[in-house]
Amino acid sequence: MRINGVNAMSQVYNANKAKKAYGAQGTANVKDTVAFSDFAKELSIAKTAVDQTPDVRQSRVDDIKQQMQAGTYNVTASQIADKLLNS
Repeated sequence: MRINGVNAMSQVYNANKAKKAYGAQGTANVKDTVAFSDFAKELSIAKTAVDQTPDVRQSRVDDIKQQMQAGTYNVTASQIADKLLNS
């Protein structure tokens, strides 16, 4: 069996090779840099402060519990309605 066009096949492979652009330089000496804006730095500080604050004000919860146990915690219907409308 004879295979014709072996040279033609090698020419096809050579045609697909990437060629360097004129004056192109390698990327070996290029270093990536990152710069954060002042706004991003302030957001990072604010996020840290928020993360450090507790989700629940335990002193307020304890105060309301004591009032409920003592029977002195009273909330009117209008106060509940106002809170529902404001949220």
